[in-house]
Amino acid sequence: MTDSLLDRSAPCRLCPRQCGVARDADRGSGFCAMGTDAVVARAALHLWEEPCISGTRGTGAVFFSGCTLQCCYCQNWCISHEGEGQRVSARQLANIFRRLVDEGAHSLSLITATQFLPAILEALSLYRPRVPVVYNCGGFERVEVVWALADAVDVWLPDIKNHSPRLSKLLLGRGDYFQAASAAVRQMCALSGPPQYDAQGIMTRGTLVRHLVIPGCATDSIQVLRFIADELPPGTPLSLMRQYTPIPQCTVPGLDRRVTEAEYRRVLRAALDLGLTGYLQDAESADSAYTPPFDGTGVPGKTKRQ
Repeated sequence: MTDSLLDRSAPCRLCPRQCGVARDADRGSGFCAMGTDAVVARAALHLWEEPCISGTRGTGAVFFSGCTLQCCYCQNWCISHEGEGQRVSARQLANIFRRLVDEGAHSLSLITATQFLPAILEALSLYRPRVPVVYNCGGFERVEVVWALADAVDVWLPDIKNHSPRLSKLLLGRGDYFQAASAAVRQMCALSGPPQYDAQGIMTRGTLVRHLVIPGCATDSIQVLRFIADELPPGTPLSLMRQYTPIPQCTVPGLDRRVTEAEYRRVLRAALDLGLTGYLQDAESADSAYTPPFDGTGVPGKTKRQ
């Protein structure tokens, strides 16, 4: 299975959609509409991840274009839905990784990268960073893909977005989201083992689970937290996020506002009652100013993908 996943000429089955379509280097007819060459929208030091990822100098954040999920409220709409970015070769991608590490990155973050798995693994074979490799994803992964990345990824940084099939269908377009995400995150935890940190507090190995609180969805958030507490290894850290920011492209009723203090406090109280520990966000994080500009910074060419 792993060999076929890594074969660029094979029908693509990298994500749970398993579109099974052929992809050219620059174009694909599957859901993500991406080819097999990586498309990158931004590659720069990034200070706004969790402290154990960004540290004091930042993580080397590589934002990949396209997405296998495409949430209706995505703050990175121009790259997740519209595919803006620059196509790069595996050699160029390896050079991007090297530059970010040379600039002092505490870690290398591969953000929404599943659609380019073969190209990324090729780049990592050309240059293996001396800092932890972080796989930042939406949780919508195949267990087989997690296995394929076992030797390449040091730190898993998945979301678990929703528990309810109804909400997942409405917000993410996939009623089976939790089924896929829960299995994938269990596997991530099994592969990484307990979290490990260096002397600077940077996570060098482990799984850190994120959950974004969505307006009007506090009850579903609590179901997600119960899964983390009951089904994942004790001590798995949680990042409870309140950065939801309305975007004009989202037309789902009720998502045109930020999360209220009462909503977030209700979810936070549940996390504490369940014994979960990790990271919290301030209310000020719900601001579009924290979304980086996807203008090609750090990418050869700096041109918009047509």
